[in-house]
Amino acid sequence: MTTVFEKDPDWLDWYTGPSRPRFRLPEGAVDAHCHVFGPGAQFPFAPERKYTPCDASKDQLFELRDHLGFARNVVVQATCHGADNSALLDALRASGGLARGVATLRSGVPDAQLRELHEAGVRGVRFNFVKRLVDAAPRQELWDVVERITPYGWHVVVYFEAADLAELRDFLLSVPVPLVVDHMGRPDVAKDPYGAEFEEFLDFMRARPDIWCKVTCPERLSAAGPPALDGQRHAYRDVVPFARRVVEEFAERVLWGTDWPHPNLADHMPDDGLLVDFIPHIAPTPRLQHKLLVDNPMRLYWPDAG
Repeated sequence: MTTVFEKDPDWLDWYTGPSRPRFRLPEGAVDAHCHVFGPGAQFPFAPERKYTPCDASKDQLFELRDHLGFARNVVVQATCHGADNSALLDALRASGGLARGVATLRSGVPDAQLRELHEAGVRGVRFNFVKRLVDAAPRQELWDVVERITPYGWHVVVYFEAADLAELRDFLLSVPVPLVVDHMGRPDVAKDPYGAEFEEFLDFMRARPDIWCKVTCPERLSAAGPPALDGQRHAYRDVVPFARRVVEEFAERVLWGTDWPHPNLADHMPDDGLLVDFIPHIAPTPRLQHKLLVDNPMRLYWPDAG
């Protein structure tokens, strides 16, 4: 029996007419953070989900990839699917090797399922600490997952908000696999990019040489928002000094992605072409752009390619 899902009444659908970026991506660029939602009739959303989105299929994701000029994707399991990674697996298998994945796992995942995920292209697992999106998992359960993924050489992607870093820091630094931080740990960009709070995040990055950072989601972090409809292409300016600090200090450990289809935004839905044009403001040289978009994601997700 097919289940029909009604998206949340205040849900903002992804923008169907993205502009073509003015910034030309380097050859082989990777969109290193994006999602697929369903379609719900084929891949039902999890009963425990905290939101019900619109559908956003693998085919629509790959169409956006080609439109923007990316060569590859890293697809991150969406919280609306819980630990059922079926939609993620379907996207990876359909990509012809041009996508890798980050899964959500529960303690006690069978060995056969881990092998299946790895063979399909999963290279990481995500721990979400944002309370409005998921219920907190016991630390022992997270440790059990880490022990299971270690033999596969996977990393752990962590999503938290700036105010929670102090509480999480010791636990995260004890995780014995590489870490990838989503969205710069969600700094408050109304504060000073050289102030104590963001310096705390940079100190966390400095604590280990295998902590990576996604300088992503200016549309989530910005108080200024996108520009007025006057032909400007420099959007989300208040996020730039934060992201640029990360890119310049940790050039070998930064990643970038669209976050398509931009779940749980409340005030506006971004133009993905405009998001791509944000990149040269945070990575101003061809060298930094190539590291951010090609060298780093290829080293982390396709280390044996070429």
